[in-house]
Amino acid sequence: QLQLAESGGGLVQAGDSLRLSCRATGRDFSGYLMGWFRRAPGKEREFVAAVRGSGGTTYYQDSAKDRFTISRDNAENTVYLQMNRLRPEDTAVYYCAAQRILVPSRGQAMGAQLYDYWGQGTQVTVSS
Repeated sequence: QLQLAESGGGLVQAGDSLRLSCRATGRDFSGYLMGWFRRAPGKEREFVAAVRGSGGTTYYQDSAKDRFTISRDNAENTVYLQMNRLRPEDTAVYYCAAQRILVPSRGQAMGAQLYDYWGQGTQVTVSS
């Protein structure tokens, strides 16, 4: 079982950068695919990015892959989301999630319903 805690959200201006962190408490962190999702006001939750347990393979939503970078530090039980050139439409609550799978397909990595554990979320607000 994992417990997840996000941090790093805040209020920024368009064009700024933020780095979100998600620290996991529990065993075998490297055995989990870690993902970032977001929910904007009035919208459905959507996939942003994910990284395999080894850190060697990443998955991105098309709109994020040129501006966002997901990474993880298994020694620190932490996954990061570096967000650059932020836009007002990136405003959302960002959640990290963990799925017990070593070699997911892209579909499995993107499927929120497949994730086992979720954090409480961190608010990111981008002003224009």
